[in-house]
Amino acid sequence: MSILEKIKLRPLVEGKAPKDTTVVVAMSGGVDSSVCTALLHKLGYNVIGITLQLWDYTPASEAASGENKKFGTCCALDDVYDARRVCQTIGVPHYVLNYESEFKEAVVDDFVETYLAGATPIPCVRCNQRIKFDSFMDKAKELGADILVTGHYIRKDHDGDGKAILRRGLDRKKDQSYFLFTTTQEQLDFSDFPLGQLTKDETRELAEELGLHVAGKKDSQDICFVPGGDYRKVVRKYAPDAVKGGNLVSEAGEVLGQHDGILGYTVGQRKGLGGGFGVPMYVVEIRANTREVVLGPKESLAKSTFTVKELDWVDRAIAIDGKQVIAQVRYAHEGNEAIIKDLGEGRVEVTMLSPAYQISPGQAAVFYDGDRMLGGGWIEVPESAKIKVQIEM
Repeated sequence: MSILEKIKLRPLVEGKAPKDTTVVVAMSGGVDSSVCTALLHKLGYNVIGITLQLWDYTPASEAASGENKKFGTCCALDDVYDARRVCQTIGVPHYVLNYESEFKEAVVDDFVETYLAGATPIPCVRCNQRIKFDSFMDKAKELGADILVTGHYIRKDHDGDGKAILRRGLDRKKDQSYFLFTTTQEQLDFSDFPLGQLTKDETRELAEELGLHVAGKKDSQDICFVPGGDYRKVVRKYAPDAVKGGNLVSEAGEVLGQHDGILGYTVGQRKGLGGGFGVPMYVVEIRANTREVVLGPKESLAKSTFTVKELDWVDRAIAIDGKQVIAQVRYAHEGNEAIIKDLGEGRVEVTMLSPAYQISPGQAAVFYDGDRMLGGGWIEVPESAKIKVQIEM
């Protein structure tokens, strides 16, 4: 039996047959969203593909010389091309929307500010929150669509009252609920995630069955506007005057050495710190106001209590004060049992029942009840380490 024959998708819109349902698929050009597009088309839905152009890779030399600007270059163009080719192959419409300026303001500037504040950003979450979902939903409704579909590995379900909720994808290794904690109830009601019940291997097998040219395409590992992973270059480009050196210090304040900018460090880092300390040392704190990078032994990374700001709850009716949850503090973290205390104004205090390592300011803390994702927020930078920065526009 083929993987296609094994899949039993419930109707995307209750009470409507596939032939009467218009679906917009958010297409990145990768295998996941491409499979969603081809699968739903094969099942008889009226499918429309939409791709967002978020970043222009035109080399500075071309821009300066006044050459005709291409609509994205490098992998950006490849991804748009792949999405368009999939749609052309199966015979469905495809639209490309340019959101470069909005993306720069809402995501790239935040990325730079967060690093300069001594924290470690997650631009993909900001992009989902501030750009992608709203943009896709607006265009989908403009086109008369009944529902928006994405290729995320997450499951949409309903609670006992019939309210839409989010659960982890069945493939724990690919589960992407951590990146979607900002999803609103309105967005969830209008969205679905067909791949949440599959593993990545099953998705690639399905891509082969559907005859998609992207079946073997590698998953992107880089942030879209940081090709090659050199995020320091991005920060220096937009805030050259804010990148200044400082001291590497011990937890007791002893100067251990110098660094050429705090943006080169993140909490939990061990590589690149040099040697001669007697014991392995890690970055345990970044003090942006004094430009100090604090080093300490591994045990100093263990924390039980921290605060989280800008909370987003999928279901705002849930009583959170004193609630016991599973708190996941980075994408690769399995999660620790924790108690959350409501501090008001969109903030909570999180107390882990067992210490966790590498609780890094700027990362997300996402809360679960079993496999149900409740919501989350941003791990706060300690007040003593905060600094205001000015971004060069």
